Parts: sequence; structure tokens; C-alpha cells
Amino acid sequence: MAYETIRLEREGRLAQVVLNRPNAMNAMNDTMMRELADAFEELKEDRKVQLVIIRGEGRAFSAGGDIKQMTDPESPMDIGKVMVDVSRLAEALYTLPQVTIAAISGASAGLGFSMALGCDVVIAEESSKLAMNFIGIGLVPDGAGHFFLKERIGVPKAKQLIWTGEVMTAEKAKSLGLIDEVVPDGAAANHAKSMAGQLLKTPISAMIASKGILHTPKLEELRSVLQLESDAQQAMRQTADHREGISAFVEKRKPIFKGE
Repeated sequence: MAYETIRLEREGRLAQVVLNRPNAMNAMNDTMMRELADAFEELKEDRKVQLVIIRGEGRAFSAGGDIKQMTDPESPMDIGKVMVDVSRLAEALYTLPQVTIAAISGASAGLGFSMALGCDVVIAEESSKLAMNFIGIGLVPDGAGHFFLKERIGVPKAKQLIWTGEVMTAEKAKSLGLIDEVVPDGAAANHAKSMAGQLLKTPISAMIASKGILHTPKLEELRSVLQLESDAQQAMRQTADHREGISAFVEKRKPIFKGE
């Protein structure tokens, strides 16, 4: 399948999914969300691939949802359709029959951070900035952000990160258990590929089987979270706080929220 905003590259038992909108810091427009879902569903059917690296082209992993498209009156983002693709993306990622590694450089925010947290191993460079920052524009995490945060750090800490939208360093994220390794700047992609090479020399089929055993019983919970996120996100998109958050972001000022 040909893709416009991502690349899906295969090399034997290794595949790489590369977010490829570098001029937009790999912000996810509706096309990228759909293509990521399609790529993960394609990989679900590829039993030759045993390991998948997810990374961003250029200076960022992903800055999150494309706010420029959210505010474009000529090509508005259809939130209903988008949430279908976001849910497809998250479920396909969680159920991939491969070991997944996120290689983060630069920003990993919003939906980009949700996707990274959905991977089995998360590597980030020292100067990376990581944030579940939906709250800044009056939205809730999507892409199973609630589910993946809870899986990694539990409900109380997940709520705090969601509610504050804190922008974290890689070291802070590692100390919380959100990511697994911190590497020097510029090293994430090569480190991920080196790790992949080592894992492919192990009994990786057994690792994949264990992943399936651990993930499968939680699939219904994941689907429930995705539906709740979709409903909440569509509701939040209609709020005055969301409109204020978007306006403030575009105008580069501090938002004034009123809880409306």
C-alpha cells in the first residue's frame, strides 16, 4: 500500500513505521491518523515481521494532533471520522503480533505520546520533550492515552499527568516509569535498530506469545476506553474552553479558561 504521510519499510523480520511530515514536526492530520491505522492493520497480517520500530522523520517524533488543520475553515478536521481512525490506530498497535519499539527524538506530545506509550519499549533522547498535553486546548487524551498511561504508571499518577499536561524531560519520564531508556541526542533511531538486531537473535516468538497472553485479556477494557475517549473528545470539541485553548495557541498567549 502506498502512503502519503508515513513510510512503512520492511527489512527481513524488521519493519519501521516512519512518520513523515518533518516540516510540520510530524503533527498528525487526518490523513496521517488514517494511514497509521492502515499500516498497523497491515502489519497485523504480516507474520514474517517480528519487530516494529516507530519513529519520526526529522527533528520530532510527533507534536501531536495537527492544530493547523483543526483551525482551517477550508479543510476542517471531521472529528467523528478522525476518532474512528484514532481508535483503529490504538487497537491495532496494542494487538500487533510483533515487539514494538518507539524511538523518540524531539517532541512527543498528545496523540504522538499516546502512540509511543502503546509500544512495548520506549526509547527517548536526552533533550526530548514528552507531554500528554491535551488539557492545554481543553481536550482529553485519545489514542488510548488513558489506557496506556494507566498501564505504565497507575491511575493516580495518570490523572495528575493528564490534568496538568506537564511537559517532561526524558529523565523525568523515565523516573516515572513512562519510558524505558534515555539515550544521547541523535542516537534514538540507531539505538532502536541495534536493540532490534539483538532481540531478533533471541527466542522472539516466545516474547511475542507472552505479549499476546498479557494483552488479550485487556482488549475489552481497551475498546471501552477508546469508545469513552471518542465520546468525550467529540463533546470537548464543542466547548468554549476548547475554542479558547485553540485561539490562545494560535495567538501565542495564555488561555483564559472558564470551565465551559
